[in-house]
Amino acid sequence: MLSVAPLALGGNVFGWSADEKRSFDILDAFVDAGFNLIDTADMYSSWVPGHRGGESETIIGRWLKRSGKRDKVLIATKVAKWDRQPGLSAINIRQAVEGSLERLGVDCIDLYQAHEDDASVPLLETLGEFSRLIEEGKVRAIGASNYSADRLGEALRVSRDHGLARYESVQPDYSLMTRAGYEKALEPLVREEQIGVIGYYSLASGFLSGKYRSEADLAKSAARGGAVKKHLNKQGLAVLAALDQIGADHRATPAQVALAWLIARPGVTAPIVSATSVAQLQEVLGAATLRLSDNDIAQLDLVSA
Repeated sequence: MLSVAPLALGGNVFGWSADEKRSFDILDAFVDAGFNLIDTADMYSSWVPGHRGGESETIIGRWLKRSGKRDKVLIATKVAKWDRQPGLSAINIRQAVEGSLERLGVDCIDLYQAHEDDASVPLLETLGEFSRLIEEGKVRAIGASNYSADRLGEALRVSRDHGLARYESVQPDYSLMTRAGYEKALEPLVREEQIGVIGYYSLASGFLSGKYRSEADLAKSAARGGAVKKHLNKQGLAVLAALDQIGADHRATPAQVALAWLIARPGVTAPIVSATSVAQLQEVLGAATLRLSDNDIAQLDLVSA
């Protein structure tokens, strides 16, 4: 059983919008504040011109070596979406995990996740290889990212029927702006099966920070502007207005309120947050101590429905 603090740190920015020094500072501040789950993937940040992938894991590995804080953190990484090592075949998982272990500079990955489903490979093959990695001590637990409820349920049945390790966590796209996909089918399943939930895009690519309120604001971030634009509508602005009002009542920022709503959601283990500066990180970590009232939660539920 992995014990996780209520917010996880997303490593997608390391080596991309945060250089190595800033990444080290963010990692130090995250751990020093009492948090422990660091989430990355082998493919991060292959989308950046001139990058190949593996940059985030490499930076985390260098930080682990320099900081000596390996025993204070849980390292989560993923396999399947990197075009250099795609899919969930046994041979690809085996090759990919060796690369991740080397880049991270660790003997064991705490949480190894399927980054996306791979319907071309039998679940028995995928889960069999994950189980062997656990038996060999290279992985402690496994999780699934971007799985539908049907496929997650099928994977759990395969694990039960064949005595294999099961997915102990799921990583969905989940925020006040993207509720239906998770809540309709995945949420009942993970609560019944007691599976951890570490959702991504917890602030809807930054929209819920409140800094994007008009088309003109999209220029503030070349990296995020495109993803944020779809939320600039009547409902999105109504959500921001509710975050503003509740935030004023609690002396909290919109981002803190949005994350506190997620933390309060039954079944959610640790929303993933990213930061490109220590100041930004410290702001979002404040969500962990923010307690929303039942009325606050009901208001956010209604406006984001």
